Amino acid sequence: MKNWRVVSLLVLVLGFPVSRVSAQDTVWDIGLSAQRTVIQAFGVNAGVADARTVVYLGGLSGASPATALIRTLHEDYAQLPGAERAVHLIAIPVANPDPETLQFPPQGEAYGENPVSHALWRWLAVHAPDLVIIAGPDAAGLGEALQREQVAGVGAIPVQVLPETAVSLAHLLQLPAVAESAARQELTRRLQRSPQQLAEQLAQIYGHDFSTPAYVPGMSLIGRMALGEMDAVAALLRPYLSGAEFAVDNASVMAGQLVFAEYAQRTGNTAALQIALRAADLAFDEQGRMLEAAPFHNEMSDSLFMVPPLLVQAGKLSGETRYFDMAARHIAFMQDLLLREDGLYRHSPLADVAWSRGNAFPALGLALTLSDMPVSHPAYGPVRDSYLQLLATLLPFQDADGMWREVIDYPGSFAEITSTAMIGIAIKRGIDRGWLAPALYAPALEKAWQAVLARTSVDSEFVDACTSTGKLDSLDAYLDRPAILGRDDRAGGMVMNFAMEMVGR
Repeated sequence: MKNWRVVSLLVLVLGFPVSRVSAQDTVWDIGLSAQRTVIQAFGVNAGVADARTVVYLGGLSGASPATALIRTLHEDYAQLPGAERAVHLIAIPVANPDPETLQFPPQGEAYGENPVSHALWRWLAVHAPDLVIIAGPDAAGLGEALQREQVAGVGAIPVQVLPETAVSLAHLLQLPAVAESAARQELTRRLQRSPQQLAEQLAQIYGHDFSTPAYVPGMSLIGRMALGEMDAVAALLRPYLSGAEFAVDNASVMAGQLVFAEYAQRTGNTAALQIALRAADLAFDEQGRMLEAAPFHNEMSDSLFMVPPLLVQAGKLSGETRYFDMAARHIAFMQDLLLREDGLYRHSPLADVAWSRGNAFPALGLALTLSDMPVSHPAYGPVRDSYLQLLATLLPFQDADGMWREVIDYPGSFAEITSTAMIGIAIKRGIDRGWLAPALYAPALEKAWQAVLARTSVDSEFVDACTSTGKLDSLDAYLDRPAILGRDDRAGGMVMNFAMEMVGR
């Protein structure tokens, strides 16, 4: 028997509420077909938390006789008294709604190629059922692949195949005892990790190269500093602190200077401070006057993270108010350009699309800016209001698992791990500093943390980290961005910092 904590985390990740034993529907948007049809799953929890999970899946070649039977099974099971529901049930009536040619394991880049195959494969992996029951034809070999492969790096899942017309409540109730799947065992192992343990695992892989002083590797260095690995970070910074020159000529390198500001704050190192101030000074002209906006913003909402946190750290370390003033000016400039009426940010003026990191960057950037801006500064109130408005806008878009999606307000777009980690940091910081109401935001934080744990392997690989993304000109371009399954430096740094925020650094 698992301990209560692990059982609770498993149930939470599956979307089933821990505290209830009555029937409770959970609806998941698994993914999108190539024609943008949403694939959905429907869940009913067992009468007890410590139960196995069974998935009934039909419609692998489009809607079929099994589709209606699986819907009826879901409805009938939800009506049973709690004591008669021995397993968590997940029903996927139409797994391939359009239909498309499927291939398992999936080939090509998710999700621009073979989107249904990738969506089913990765979703089943991170939900780790103990048994999948496929009703009807399985020409693409999903069942065989689920049993043979380490599904999306998680583990194998047992499969039973039924004739299309054999799905029924009686079949479910007469199932023999279901054993725990290898995938579930791996998910349990992932969820048992503390934030400290996860950060330490990630630090073994990420944050060991700063040959380009940019934010992607830099976030892992900041995470390693929070872990106390100062000597290792100092060795990576030594060439720069000893005078090695580099150009701050793009937004990514601009944000990478947060590493030197963090190091200066922790150690008092004057060389690190001067490097950080040199970058922050790029927001001023030769006479020291503020520019209209800091350079390198490229009209992208990423810039709300790339610049203001560095500016306020420069102000905190130097004692010069002009840096706080410039941070406020830059935030206002970017908001005038990109903040939509609904409270979300378009990524750039090229397309009115609320990209995941295009909103996570502002959430994290505003949280970090507030952390170092004096409460007495005139801009503190407006910046705090912007932060609160964005978090309140993002909260309803958190999905059943605790994730935010590749396009925040587009149902079925893939659940993206870097943005979820970044928004998670912003929420945890807000709760700890009294900006956010714990009663409202603590449950969302816990769901986000468990979802990130489930999607981060013990070998520091990730499920669905969006690749590097510049300005795109259409919704389709964002929906089709490659979703990484494996190691990723950006996800490594953001998840490590989320873990350390959960530790309470």
